[in-house]
Amino acid sequence: MRVRKSAEDRKAEIESATLALAYEHGPAQVTTTMIAERLGMTQPAIYKHFPNKTELWLSITRTLGARIADNIANARAEAATPLEQLRDLALGQLRLVHDTPALPEIMLMRDRTVAQEAVRQEIHANMGRFQQAMVEMIVQSQNDGLLRRDTAPSDVAALIMGLIQSLILRSLVSRDPTVLLRDGDRLLDLQLSAFSQQETRG
Repeated sequence: MRVRKSAEDRKAEIESATLALAYEHGPAQVTTTMIAERLGMTQPAIYKHFPNKTELWLSITRTLGARIADNIANARAEAATPLEQLRDLALGQLRLVHDTPALPEIMLMRDRTVAQEAVRQEIHANMGRFQQAMVEMIVQSQNDGLLRRDTAPSDVAALIMGLIQSLILRSLVSRDPTVLLRDGDRLLDLQLSAFSQQETRG
């Protein structure tokens, strides 16, 4: 007996297919026809859940925004020290892009529909909150003596963001998101060690 999927499950499936197609073809190229064919559905079945593409992209915005917010909250809640929180935050962002490789494609798209522009702006706003959380964790780590204090927190955050962005760029060029998790852990530890509190030599 075929199990009927709930409306929420079906909506999540449509969002997932849309993001997969956005990674494969670019966000601006995704059509409801492509989504329907990917899922073996009819276009009217998609419109039953999302009246138009704008509503679909806005729903995707909320989903991605929630994932970014969850990453920030989880890093703060689960790690014991602010330095561990910082590490978890950065690695969590890499995992998010690994699992949703269309995310940077959406942020960088040039040919923008109104709906896709709304998605891009909201993601940028969420990334602003991500960077603010990173700076706060760096300040706390410096105050606790876990990171050296002779570098501005905003500069440390910029360098960590640079590492994240370079890994994302490599994944886009190679079309291989696994590079994010394969190299991210090791390179992040190397970078954090450069900012760690060192004993003063006499």
